[in-house]
Amino acid sequence: MSGGLRSLFDLFDTVSIGNTMMQAMSFGEDQSSGAGNGAGPRSVRLLGAALALALAAGCATGPTAHPSDPLEPFNRGVYRFNEAVDSAVLKPVATLYVRTAPDPVRTGVSNFFGNLSDFWSFINASLQLRPREAAENLLRFNVNTVFGLGGLLDVASEMGIERTRLDFGQTLGRWGVPAGPYLVLPFLGPSTVRDTAGRSLEARGDLVMGVDHIPTRNSLYGLRLVDTRANLLRATAMLESAALDKYTFTRDFYLQRRQNQIQDLIDQGWGVGNGDRGTGDRD
Repeated sequence: MSGGLRSLFDLFDTVSIGNTMMQAMSFGEDQSSGAGNGAGPRSVRLLGAALALALAAGCATGPTAHPSDPLEPFNRGVYRFNEAVDSAVLKPVATLYVRTAPDPVRTGVSNFFGNLSDFWSFINASLQLRPREAAENLLRFNVNTVFGLGGLLDVASEMGIERTRLDFGQTLGRWGVPAGPYLVLPFLGPSTVRDTAGRSLEARGDLVMGVDHIPTRNSLYGLRLVDTRANLLRATAMLESAALDKYTFTRDFYLQRRQNQIQDLIDQGWGVGNGDRGTGDRD
């Protein structure tokens, strides 16, 4: 797979900037004590509010709406908002990070957070009843954590242990949950109803959330956000130069990729089939 196409795939990876932004919205919350009224994390409540707004905006759709995007007027508005936030804050910070941080430092940061995502991929592979991928991702996590200085070094890749990126949206799709309408979530970017549910659960199971020291936890969230955006600088540059309508290109690419991931599961005998057409990404 070419580097450019790989970058575009990473741009729409659901375990990416969207999840990091969702976790970033929970800055300052003491997860160890929980909310006094028993409510979930603020990120989950914000997701619910965004979904309610999207459904309420359904009356604004017209007869020519894309069949998978009945909420396009709402989604385009959120897309413009996200673009403004990215242009004003995220992209400049990520660009400065790339220019000032030495390559070994940035590689170590990416390896560290990639190692954390391997553990979540192990969970999803187990839920999908895929023993080989579960064993590989768990082995990767253990090897890199023990022998890779907590994940700063990717020893597992040097040993030839494959990574399979899996998320909870794929797990839901594997068990027959339909994707539902396309959604663009504030700060989180492209999604579907199914992937939105998956993201909210992933945020609650994030290993960084287990860090009790709030300043340290928030610093890790911020560092992961900057690292993720920095890794996407090339992909977004390609998108800006190649797409006449970035919203349409992003939507179609995202939906097709997710459908292919679920369909691959079905074709390999792992999925039950649900009318969607999308295995995880093997590095």
